[in-house]
Amino acid sequence: MAVTAGSGRWPAVPPLPDPATDAVLACGLLPELAHAFGGPFHFLLPDAFDANLRALQNALTAAGVDGFVYYAKKANKAAVFVERAAAGGAGVDVASVGELREALGHGVRGEHLVVTGPAKVPVLLRLAVRHGALVAVDALDELDTVLALARALAPAGGPGPARILLRCRPPQQPHSRFGMTDAELGTALDRCVRAGDGVRTEGFSFHLSGYALQPRADLAAQLVDRCLQARAQGLEADRISIGGGLPVSYTDADSWRTFLTGQHRRHYHAGRTFRTGDFYPYHSPEAGAHALAALLATRPEGHDRPLAGLLADAGVTLLLEPGRALLDRAGATVFRVQGVKDRGDYLLLTVDGTSLSLSEQWFDSEFLPDPRLLPQDDRAPAGLYPASIGAATCLESDMLTWRKVGLTRRPRTGDLLVYPNTAGYQMDSNESPFHDLP
Repeated sequence: MAVTAGSGRWPAVPPLPDPATDAVLACGLLPELAHAFGGPFHFLLPDAFDANLRALQNALTAAGVDGFVYYAKKANKAAVFVERAAAGGAGVDVASVGELREALGHGVRGEHLVVTGPAKVPVLLRLAVRHGALVAVDALDELDTVLALARALAPAGGPGPARILLRCRPPQQPHSRFGMTDAELGTALDRCVRAGDGVRTEGFSFHLSGYALQPRADLAAQLVDRCLQARAQGLEADRISIGGGLPVSYTDADSWRTFLTGQHRRHYHAGRTFRTGDFYPYHSPEAGAHALAALLATRPEGHDRPLAGLLADAGVTLLLEPGRALLDRAGATVFRVQGVKDRGDYLLLTVDGTSLSLSEQWFDSEFLPDPRLLPQDDRAPAGLYPASIGAATCLESDMLTWRKVGLTRRPRTGDLLVYPNTAGYQMDSNESPFHDLP
């Protein structure tokens, strides 16, 4: 017997209201696009990017902090967000030759690029130095390559000294593969001093995993101290980069708390289990620009002033490299239901795409905000229809949603499923022509 309507409670992660997304879902265009494309697709809402960027910039201004925002391009491949970053007075964080060239080609000035990532290839470093981009140097051999490039380009009328930040390994994460140890930083500073006018050591950076504000504020304050020490050695050292790490809220606090306390293996296809720590924090009490404001108001350990005051007193510019926080509510992903199987107490759906279009599976996790069903026929039976969602591939593990999502109408072949708020790191990080699917 098919799953029947019911009034019982089912674990849910309802997305926060978003009028712009709702307007797209209500306009009737999505079924036409699904027919035209013949496969899954994403739609983008770049005005949300603009609003998020302005909010971050306003948070810096309100705190009295001199700052600059770089959009982390790895979070989404769409060129429109690079263009909106350039138009909005932001820079772009790139980590490959392709990303750097695309950013330049879409209007970002070279001096508004920051080049991150470990073990950068020489051609990337050459382009960065040639275009006056800021390079976050991750290792001593990388520093040597930058210094050599600066020397080689100087006689040819290069753009000026190579611009660098020295990336520090976070003391809180001693096993991080990013950044240099204290001893390596000491060596790097000595080499920068000896390089003279060939390099402009603008400051320090770090890559810190996680979303807690206190550790990020503590490490930022340590970098401010490093800037003051570097100035004593004759280096410029007037800025620090704290990377990204600004959380985004996808759902409300009560729903998230209820989900975490109530989730059980029976709520997942094949009894799949996830630990609470496996999930992105889909609710945060401080998110986006509010998280930045809270960070700047945080008092670092050992200091009696908030981070904003430390930055202002030291004359240090704060650099940010957010991705997800700029892309909050900036797009969604649409799949068509290809098949529906009755599995007794839930339905097993197959859609016309793969989990490569929901990249949270890459982290052995699950993208949890509830997808919304757009039925072809509004007369479809209403009620509670738990359903897990699989991909149109021959892999048992290729599940877009292991969780049995409580859909409010019975899904049928041809209906659409819309996953909300996927622009940040979800929709295209891992897409490929696997199976020659569209």
